[in-house]
Amino acid sequence: MSLASYIGCNIEIPLSDKNSDDILIFGNSFSDEDHRIKVKSHHFTTAFIYEVSTDWGIEISKYNNQSLNAESKNKLFRLCEIMDEYLEQGDYFELYSCWIGDEADKREGELILQLNSFDVNNIRIPNKTLVRFIK
Repeated sequence: MSLASYIGCNIEIPLSDKNSDDILIFGNSFSDEDHRIKVKSHHFTTAFIYEVSTDWGIEISKYNNQSLNAESKNKLFRLCEIMDEYLEQGDYFELYSCWIGDEADKREGELILQLNSFDVNNIRIPNKTLVRFIK
């Protein structure tokens, strides 16, 4: 099974080049359209949904080893950098990670963060947690 991360936003974001070596890719790595529709209808309040990933989703959890958490933190920083370029002040995006097939499952947590004003070392984002980042 694969852990997929999805973002929801109210603006269109261009998909990444298939040959991109960026730490974070906007495109379909693990999910199909049905998975994204389920996340949008069960968790997001936004018009657009994208899978964001490389080889694994974003999950910062006490159950992960330090290396996996560090990789997720780097992906989260990169995601925030990218979204900061697209969002206007007051806009937001939402992040949700879950195992493929669990998109319609009940959410297990919720978190609201200011886009560039949070300490990644003091947060946990386990799978099935909805995070809203407000610019």
